[in-house]
Amino acid sequence: MTRGGPPGAAPTLEKAKSFKPSLKRLVAQLGDHRGKMTVVVGSIVGSVALTAYAPRVLGDATDELFAGVVGARLPSGITKEQAVEGLRAKGDGTYADMVSSMNVIPGQGVDFGAVGRILATVLILYVASAVLGWLGAYLLNKVVVGTVTKLRGQVEDKIHRLPLSFYDASARGDLLSRVTNDLDNLSQSLQQTISQLLNSLLMVVAILIMMLTISPLLSLIALATVPIAAIATAMIAKRSKPHFISQWTSTGALNAQIEEAFTGHELVTAFGRRAEVQTEFDDRNEKLFSSSWRAQFISGIVMPTIMFLGNLNYVAVAVVGGLRVASGQLSLGEVQAFIQYSRQFTQPLTQIGSMFNLMQSGVASAERIFDVLDEDEEQPDPASPKKPAVDRGHIVFDDVSFRYTEDRPLIENLSLEAEPGDMIAIVGPTGAGKTTLVNLIMRFYELDEGAIFVDGVDASEMTRDDLRERTGMVLQDSWLFGGTIYENIAYGDPTASREDVMEAAWISHVDHFVRTLPEGYDTIIDDEGGGVSAGERQLITIARAFLAKPTILILDEATSSVDTRTELLIGKAMANLRKDRTSFVIAHRLSTIRNADLIVVMEDGHIVEQGDHDTLLERRGAYFRLYNAQFSAPIEDVDAPV
Repeated sequence: MTRGGPPGAAPTLEKAKSFKPSLKRLVAQLGDHRGKMTVVVGSIVGSVALTAYAPRVLGDATDELFAGVVGARLPSGITKEQAVEGLRAKGDGTYADMVSSMNVIPGQGVDFGAVGRILATVLILYVASAVLGWLGAYLLNKVVVGTVTKLRGQVEDKIHRLPLSFYDASARGDLLSRVTNDLDNLSQSLQQTISQLLNSLLMVVAILIMMLTISPLLSLIALATVPIAAIATAMIAKRSKPHFISQWTSTGALNAQIEEAFTGHELVTAFGRRAEVQTEFDDRNEKLFSSSWRAQFISGIVMPTIMFLGNLNYVAVAVVGGLRVASGQLSLGEVQAFIQYSRQFTQPLTQIGSMFNLMQSGVASAERIFDVLDEDEEQPDPASPKKPAVDRGHIVFDDVSFRYTEDRPLIENLSLEAEPGDMIAIVGPTGAGKTTLVNLIMRFYELDEGAIFVDGVDASEMTRDDLRERTGMVLQDSWLFGGTIYENIAYGDPTASREDVMEAAWISHVDHFVRTLPEGYDTIIDDEGGGVSAGERQLITIARAFLAKPTILILDEATSSVDTRTELLIGKAMANLRKDRTSFVIAHRLSTIRNADLIVVMEDGHIVEQGDHDTLLERRGAYFRLYNAQFSAPIEDVDAPV
């Protein structure tokens, strides 16, 4: 929808905020689910603790098996101490040290009953860990979905509180990308990263504790690669973040270009600019490809880097652990458990590294969403709003001044009075401030100075809803939504009866062409008005405004898309509708406003003339020149200075 706005306004892409504040703000969104998050954390802690303890118990099974194998090879009927002394006497000191550290009974084989009990315990630990993990995942999913739903609602509410100036300066495709693509990406990132990160971080702590209880020396060896991995991950993440921001910024810009090209497809085709549009698309698509490729490639280096360091760590632990088993300082089961822990220790670090890919992408999307939420909102309605005692449509502009930008005045010290039932026509060259004037009545923009009074009450002291309920507006660009013709008309008053809808359609001359359609009022049209002509679309929007029965009626070039005959019919219908209503009509075709009660001629934000049609022609001023250029002057003189 095109409205009056600052000339040359271009969409702006705000610089993304830093990572930490945006991450903290994102975490704060989970605040409404503290109870569930407490259960989630407790479940994950329990699951991690059981999972971390299980390898140590499983190591006992290995020790039991190994002790049985070694015991079966020793002579029966002697004690372990006698067996150790016999081995030392044979010069097998290393074997003797290992046997002395084991719980072995000479001559006795594997106690499979004890092994079975240990394995059953391990199974119970893993089952309990899985149940707690499932519970945490279930609740976390509800938390994430609820948080994103709430955030989506905040964005939706924010959009309705943003001033019109925000939309004038924003590309619709980029805004749509923020509230759809970025929200979806954030949802996916939260679902995949929160559980994994929390589980991985807790697993690192739990495994570290278990490793220290087994062997501080092996723990030191296992931890040697952690600082290197952390530094590598931080460096890679720092390099990937700008590319993720660029990726989603480029996505928004590409969506804006596609939306613009598809919306204006007919115009692009008519002017033969398809190749130019395709070239622009290719450039933006290539930019998106470049930023996406760099972001994914750089962040993708994290996992193989950590895995490489983990493999080096595994080799070192295996060698040193084997030597300590041989010397009797550790049991085989303890080394087995430690190796398992070392691999598990590397795994969550690898997962944390891989999650940086999604986390960076998700936070970049969150930053773009927060940019929308942080936009300045329109001024709030007054705490104690006023309401006109009567509903007549008496409008007074009292010394009104307005500008879109501080250094470019548009409307200065404008005063105007519209009596109830008057038809006020506003004419003038492009950029004179005609559309801005009626936008100020609707409070689409706030005044810089002066006031607008509606039936004796300052419009700024009324609620916007109250003000706009009294006002019906039909714009030059007709807007329809997907649905039937009947539903589009009834949108003006959801409480209206079918008879009221039909009456509005008949007054606005919609009824005639609708009855020629096979489905009549049940004819389905899309949001672009497919299936009906431009003039018929405009008639439907006028019928919608008529049905609302507004006190104030605003038509901004509303008849520009209809033929001359329909234009005359609409003029007659408006004459019947104007009773006790005030009408503001913006028109370039001066033939449509000859019968206006008051014609206001604007130039450069000022009223230069006002009066009825005949009076203004007699003055031979600005209106006379406009009228003469439109109906009397030769074509080549139309653009001549006036």
